[in-house]
Amino acid sequence: MELHGLHGQVVSRLGESLAAEEIRAGDVLRLEDVQDQYGVSRTVAREAVRVLESKRVVTSRPRIGITVRPMTEWNLYDPQVIRWRLASPFRSAQLRELTELRAAVEPSAAALAAVSASPETRDALVALAEAMETVARADDTPGFIAADLAFHRALLNASGNGMFAQLSEVTEELLVARRDLPLMPDHVDADAVRRHMEVAEAIAAGRPEAASRCVRAIVDSAHREVEQLLEGGTHCALSSSHEAPGRDDAS
Repeated sequence: MELHGLHGQVVSRLGESLAAEEIRAGDVLRLEDVQDQYGVSRTVAREAVRVLESKRVVTSRPRIGITVRPMTEWNLYDPQVIRWRLASPFRSAQLRELTELRAAVEPSAAALAAVSASPETRDALVALAEAMETVARADDTPGFIAADLAFHRALLNASGNGMFAQLSEVTEELLVARRDLPLMPDHVDADAVRRHMEVAEAIAAGRPEAASRCVRAIVDSAHREVEQLLEGGTHCALSSSHEAPGRDDAS
């Protein structure tokens, strides 16, 4: 859930500090400190803490206070938590976790789609792959990323597994992060475009093993690209707002 206004900005700033371990597990936060640091009212500080509680980042108990929970207890599937981790010095670990999640889920989703997707859904996947080809020929990297997001979202939905479908927002964070960090090649990879079309065609033809294998190739290739760029020392500065509270920016 995207948050706006003062408390949304405070949540974002606190979350980034927590993910960077500037505030560590076991530390106790005081509403007064939040108020003073961000120049907000007690009501805003309290609402920000409630949002962090909803993400299982902190816990609030009488006579103990607001305690930071270990990251293993956070809702690591929350897209905002993912963005905080990607903005932190530990972004490499988050990138690898997201890649491993895709590798575990998307090949299975493709196999299910090849078995159970409706004809309309199969046609839609082919159309999305064709759209990727169109923007790739124009060397339109932003357009390619948008088309890539749409394709993988449709793939997870086509599986017919509601839990897979709800992971689309999580796995999309990896695709977006590759653009924002940046961890994308300078030009659209023709092989990546071809592999997406092969996935769509395998699903359209009802070939689950082939569909799974093709998606695995996409995920493995993306993983290798990210690893090579990380090892090469690519500067990974994820853009994030550090405006003082008072601006109505999304967080």
